[in-house]
Amino acid sequence: MNVNTTYTPSPLSKPFQTLDIQYEEDLHLAWYIMHPRPRPCCTLELIHEIQQWFSMLMRDPLGKDIRYIVLASDVPGIFNLGGDLDYFIRLIRNRDSAALLQYAEDCIDTMMLNHHGLDRGITTMALAQGDCLGGGLEYALSSDVFIAERSARMGFPDILFNMFPGIGAFSLLARKIGASAAERIITGGRVYSAEEMFDMGVVDVLAEDGQGEKAVHDFIAKEQRAINGYCMFRKAKKLTHPLTRQELMDVAKVWVEAAMNVREKDIRMMQRLIKRQSVRS
Repeated sequence: MNVNTTYTPSPLSKPFQTLDIQYEEDLHLAWYIMHPRPRPCCTLELIHEIQQWFSMLMRDPLGKDIRYIVLASDVPGIFNLGGDLDYFIRLIRNRDSAALLQYAEDCIDTMMLNHHGLDRGITTMALAQGDCLGGGLEYALSSDVFIAERSARMGFPDILFNMFPGIGAFSLLARKIGASAAERIITGGRVYSAEEMFDMGVVDVLAEDGQGEKAVHDFIAKEQRAINGYCMFRKAKKLTHPLTRQELMDVAKVWVEAAMNVREKDIRMMQRLIKRQSVRS
């Protein structure tokens, strides 16, 4: 994707290895665009760089001008393919449950900041212009607004390798579409079209292919007509169904336990998925 930058250069735009930061000053909008390597998944480097950028926004005076942030990807046809399975396999084989729990904790801390608008009243958005799987979908769901182009596909394949998505999937989906529907999506292992997810209420805005950025701009323009009402309603909604760090960490501990119980044939399935990710990156 290509976003025109009109924001005054500042420390907020420092170079990152896995992120491209761009601004649209007139809309008070910041994009953080992923390009993790060697595969378009949730690497530790990507997670840590998002945390670094969030910290900059929260402490830099110029960050006060930002009202919207949008996560997107510059990998054609891919938003994010989920957890770093290669890293998971190494930790599982080394029986390093502590490191795996730390990975989950880093993801959760980043997601909680996104879910709560960096504690600054920022409206957080995710734009999927391609496949959005596993941890990538979990993070998108933690945003206030989830926009997807029609050709995007999404789901949780974790059950295929005898796991479940343990970093917020059920907590976020159940709050959005109900527990029964969330369970069907998670345990079914299906990959859904963006249109199917829109019809179920998972995706908030369905855009035509190539129109995702316009959909972001249109959403912001529409919201400006009643900005106080929209923002205060989102705040009230989160108060009625509060998401806590403790809930996510308790689930993550079960997820780590599940990872330590996987079999060799499950690891072979992970390895096959890694190969597919590598071919597409």
